Amino acid sequence: MRLGFTAQEERFRGEVVAWLEEQLSGPFRDIRGVSVLSGGLLARRQQWERALGAAGLSCIGWPAEYGGRNASLAEQVIFAEEYARAGAPLRLSYMGVELIGPTLLAFGSAEQKQRFLPPIARGQQFWCQGYSEPNAGSDLAGVRTRAVLEGNEWVINGQKVWTSYAQFADWAFVLCRSEEGSQGHRGLSYLLVPMRQAGVTMRPIRQLTGGAEFNETFFADARTAAGNIVGAAGEGWKVAMATLSFERGVSTLAQQMSFRNELNAIIAAAEANGQIHDPDIRQRLARAHTGLKIMRYSALRMLANAESGTLSSEAYTYKIFWAGWRKKLGELALDVLGPAGEIASDAPYEWELLPRLFLGSRADTIYGGTSQIQRNIIAERALGLPREPREPRG
Repeated sequence: MRLGFTAQEERFRGEVVAWLEEQLSGPFRDIRGVSVLSGGLLARRQQWERALGAAGLSCIGWPAEYGGRNASLAEQVIFAEEYARAGAPLRLSYMGVELIGPTLLAFGSAEQKQRFLPPIARGQQFWCQGYSEPNAGSDLAGVRTRAVLEGNEWVINGQKVWTSYAQFADWAFVLCRSEEGSQGHRGLSYLLVPMRQAGVTMRPIRQLTGGAEFNETFFADARTAAGNIVGAAGEGWKVAMATLSFERGVSTLAQQMSFRNELNAIIAAAEANGQIHDPDIRQRLARAHTGLKIMRYSALRMLANAESGTLSSEAYTYKIFWAGWRKKLGELALDVLGPAGEIASDAPYEWELLPRLFLGSRADTIYGGTSQIQRNIIAERALGLPREPREPRG
């Protein structure tokens, strides 16, 4: 695992820092630090995505022919960290740049890559993920949304839930059951589905914070071309698992930098109100700092292994570690703030950073696979333990 950077890589860092500062102190200063979807900022954040694309900074690790710049892993790490350090807005293109883009690069046809990747890189096309369902959240193999091939089109019926940013997405990658009578991992297909059609409707899910970034998504005879399948019919599970593995990629370093910003804000609040002198608070701050360091080195090791084409067993522990860590960080934030951290204005609530951290962290051990499911994955895939046989129903 290499922890340092070369002189050339540090020059790249300087270029990235300079560009981000110029943009976020100038034309995009109004969206600096924005991490939620609220108010009239959607159009501005779409403009930001197009500015990243024009500067060649939207998806730097992609091949140049699709809008990237063939950046090395080290350069991707540098960009991810500096992007978060600068307080740049949460990426609206995350699903496209970090998930479906790498999936298409690995499994997509030449036509699919040429059609879908450049618009993502330019910030002109946005995506959402159609995985979870009301009865198949962490148990992704239990999806019931059906897809039937009729002539030259797939016809899709079913419901997805927790569909982040579906309200402005142009496309969705959807895991469907395409073989009659199939169960579990078998008989699933991975489809690319246009969202702006009569057969797709969304219903926003109101959050504790008053916002509504998630949605229920309904497919009623929704259609997509027969060629908009990634991989072969019935092999959707393999492709879907690959997509999830990309979620543990370089973006984890940007995530950690945002965690660092949150921890710094807690320290500043503790210094301002005197809580920094409380021995218990100081000890918890130290534990949070240590946990963040462990997280960084684990991610760097995980990425180093991924660059060599292998997935280490440690990678399976990453999600459960950071989710539990951040949940405690949210509790620490409220304990530092005291009663003042529980007050907000009228709905939709405009919570400050630290109360919003607490509310948001409640979901960290649920989304992306609950901690219970993560422990099962660690046991089965990392440790090779057998599944416990289920008791027959009497």
